[in-house]
Amino acid sequence: MTAHTRRASIALRALGDADPALAALSLWCQHRDSDTGPAATTAGETILYGPPFESLPRHEQAGLCAHHILHVALRHPARLAEMSLRQPEGFAPDLWNLAADAIVNEAVLAAGHVLPRPAVTLAALVQTGTAATLADWDVERLYLHLAGSAEGRGRAEGVIRQMAFTADVTPEAGATDSDDSAAAWRGHVVRAMEAGRMAGRGLGLIGHRLADLPRPEVPWEVVLRSLVTRAVTAGAAPDWRRPARSWIAADSAARATGAPGPAFLPGTSRRLQIARIGIGLDTSSSIDDLRWRMFCAEISGIARRTCAEIIVIPFDESPEPPLRFGPGEGLSRLARMETRRGGGTDFRPLLQQAQTLALSVLVILTDLDGETGPAPRALPVIWALPPGAHSAAPWGRRISLDR
Repeated sequence: MTAHTRRASIALRALGDADPALAALSLWCQHRDSDTGPAATTAGETILYGPPFESLPRHEQAGLCAHHILHVALRHPARLAEMSLRQPEGFAPDLWNLAADAIVNEAVLAAGHVLPRPAVTLAALVQTGTAATLADWDVERLYLHLAGSAEGRGRAEGVIRQMAFTADVTPEAGATDSDDSAAAWRGHVVRAMEAGRMAGRGLGLIGHRLADLPRPEVPWEVVLRSLVTRAVTAGAAPDWRRPARSWIAADSAARATGAPGPAFLPGTSRRLQIARIGIGLDTSSSIDDLRWRMFCAEISGIARRTCAEIIVIPFDESPEPPLRFGPGEGLSRLARMETRRGGGTDFRPLLQQAQTLALSVLVILTDLDGETGPAPRALPVIWALPPGAHSAAPWGRRISLDR
């Protein structure tokens, strides 16, 4: 397994003649033969070719090489490991593999190559009436689309049974995505696509339609964690009941020398009030079940670390009675709660009620389709937007739950 593959060498040379973009990307991959296993698998940046690979026709061998070269180039093993960390409970690696295969197969077929049958495609996974093109989906978005609803999961599980699908991407031990590796591979892909475009054939001709490029992007959980933790962390406040130490020293020096005394400078004290995280749940927005569970898990973790109270306010045109969760109390019950859907949205009554609750921060899960009114005074607001929300937040901070 330390030497370059013998089993796939002819197919790789043929692929190099037919597709300059994939030929360039293959140089950054490790190609090895395996004594066991399926025809081909991807682990980290290594592609393993098993004994069944030799029984495939030559054109299917080239297509299978292209399939796994794209798995490596698009950083699928590292992104699989990263998603498993983001969703420690209920993560479905087979479903993630299915989403990755659908995008890679769509790209390989669009580039003019042939794959062994059966080969899953985007059209088989994405529901009718929804765009099923390479420009509209990346792996994370497609996985969340499938895993976020009973309908999507059922469709994916049906494809897995029908095609006897087996996962072919496994992360290496300790493999995770990073800004440096994502940026490096994005550079490799861009240069390879340009070579293919200049040659006028292969993957380079459709590379501009590929949305699943590796990109240095911070997950929305990290952004939310930073913003909310900063808002609820107890800080120092002016205390006018006692002077600052620097003022005492300056006043003492002035008295000793007969100079004019300094202007009074108050001391500081720690805020002792309990931090409160407010969650405005727009019941008319399109947040799927999986993203809602991930959001609840992230907010629960923040509340446990900061000993903050959580107040959930479902709302549409008017707010419902708030639901309170004590410091350290998880949101597992709320994550399973059925909320009403539909109706209009008006943020002004929600903001008015939020200002009466002495909140440290208000996070609003919404598609921003409604009247916001003016920004509330002394209340940080974070807009958490689901996929498809294109409205711009008029004020406050905005994060997208798209990926």
